[in-house]
Formats: sequence, C-alpha cells, structure tokens
Amino acid sequence: MEKPRMRKLINILTIIFTIAAIAFLIYGLKTDIFYSEHALVDFVSQFGIWAPLVFIIFQAIQVIIPVIPGGLGLLAGVLLFGTTMGFVYNYVSICLGSIIAFLIAKQYGQSVIKVLFSKKMQEKYSNVTEHKNFTKYFAIAIFLPLAPDDFLCYLAGTTKMKLRHFTIIILLGKPFAIAMYTFGLDFIMRKLSILI
Repeated sequence: MEKPRMRKLINILTIIFTIAAIAFLIYGLKTDIFYSEHALVDFVSQFGIWAPLVFIIFQAIQVIIPVIPGGLGLLAGVLLFGTTMGFVYNYVSICLGSIIAFLIAKQYGQSVIKVLFSKKMQEKYSNVTEHKNFTKYFAIAIFLPLAPDDFLCYLAGTTKMKLRHFTIIILLGKPFAIAMYTFGLDFIMRKLSILI
C-alpha cells in the first residue's frame, strides 16, 4: 500500500477508535464501571464467552484515555478470571493500549500530551526526552510498578524511538509490574476474605 493511502487509513482508524473510546468513556461514567470493581465485573460478566475480549478492550482504553484508575481494571481482571488468566488478560490489554498510545503520540506529538495530562506532569518530565539515555531510562521506568506508564508511553511517542524498540521494551518490561499488581491484589483479597 502506498504511503499516502496508508497514512489516510491510519488517520481514519484513529478517528473511529477515538470516537468509540469517547462514547465508551461517557457510558462508563454514567454506569459507574470506571469507579466500582463490582459494576465493572457485572458489566463484563454479561458478555459470556466474549467477556475476555470486552475486558481487554476496557483495559486498553484505560491506558489510552488515562482518566480511569488503572488499579480498578487490574483488580477486576483478578475477580473475573482468576489470578493467572487475570494476569494474562491484563498483560495483553495493557501492552496493546501502550502501543496504541505510542502510535497516537507519534501521529499528533506534544499536542495530545497537553490535552491528556496535567501541566505539572508535563513540566516534571519536560527535559527527560532530550537525554541521550532516554530509551534506557524509559525501559527501567516501565519495569517499575509505580512509574506513570501511561504518560511515559505517550512521551516516548514524541521522541525518535522506533516502534520496534518501544514494543520490545513494553513486552519485556510490563510483565513484572503487572504481576506485582495482579498477584499482590490476589494476596490482599485472600487475606481480607480470611479476616471477614
């Protein structure tokens, strides 16, 4: 496919996905699925065999539109699918959402960061992309459970980093952080169930 046609297709798909994501965000705000793990579990459960796909889409959206608490989706994954499959679905969806966020930033640059993130967050990391070891620091941050991953994925998209390098870092760096959250949440839930 020629480059102009490919670019046009990417633009159309980005617009369609953005509209769908905004519509889902509005629906989620009205139904409380972004603030209550019980509401989210009930929402996803109704899709039967399609529940994993719906959950993966939900989790990917919470990376792309970072106004939804990420921990909520991680906890819902454990509640819905158990620890192991919850981890797998969380991993797939968060990696997918991270790659899409990177591609959106590649397409729209700093303007998308200005819309989605606070000025304080932008100022905190304003000079980090100019550092010659940005890719190394990015990889370390993705590996750590407490880094602002959603922001960093968008930020990486504004640099010269190639999609291939970004994808490798995400695929290798995300499992540890997601496992820490997923298995940590499972451990806490087990302890709470004993106490209650």
